[in-house]
Amino acid sequence: MNILDKIVADKRIEVDLKKGLIPLKQLEASVLFDRKSTSMSKSIKSGSGIIAEHKRRSPSKSVINQKVSVQEVAAGYENAGVSAMSVLTDGKHFGGSLDDLLLARASVKMPLLRKEFIIDEYQILEAKAHGADAILLIAAVLSKNEIKSLSETAKSIGLDVLLEVHNEEELHKSIMPSLDMLGVNNRNLKTFEVSLETSKKLSTIIPNDFVKVSESGISNIEAIKELKPYGYEGFLIGENFMKTDNPGKSASEFIKSLK
Repeated sequence: MNILDKIVADKRIEVDLKKGLIPLKQLEASVLFDRKSTSMSKSIKSGSGIIAEHKRRSPSKSVINQKVSVQEVAAGYENAGVSAMSVLTDGKHFGGSLDDLLLARASVKMPLLRKEFIIDEYQILEAKAHGADAILLIAAVLSKNEIKSLSETAKSIGLDVLLEVHNEEELHKSIMPSLDMLGVNNRNLKTFEVSLETSKKLSTIIPNDFVKVSESGISNIEAIKELKPYGYEGFLIGENFMKTDNPGKSASEFIKSLK
């Protein structure tokens, strides 16, 4: 069982438990449920293209940053001019929570992506109820029908959808009109090796109707300059800012040097 399978198995148990505790009606009654979302795909196209992440730890790098508060990080990122913020809400493997999403939402106006292992419509309604503007779907853990029904659910409540692929096979099963952004993860989830060649190779197969996003292994300006000619407009930066004492300041310096 690889790490992804393990996370998804844990997630199924977690979602079933939550469904028993918090009914859908309660999520739909939340104050944020009726909030008009800000389009993450439009924000990427019109801004710096940087999607900066809030991430405390990960299965591959145990502790990244446990010190800074999510409010500080969110405000710092917004001031830096990022196009969107990705908030990891998985608790067991990444140390995140839905409270992180709520606190980020209370601190900033920019689009927020709920970064989670989504396997059930319930999690999409949770995302909306906690202030997300977009959700992540991971092709590696979903069938074509699941991608279709989950992305259509998200669109029906005004959320943007970023679908993440790792290879050509995942990409072919995923291309459908209910997606806004196609993300190519440069990290091989089985070996954790990272290569920008993955983004380059898949760029030619991604139709231009989607905003192209490159994820993982983007730790310097050179990587972005290398990927832009391939049509990438969004760049998800996971650990690069978070591993510093002041993620907002790091993001600010990074974006300044991009210009």
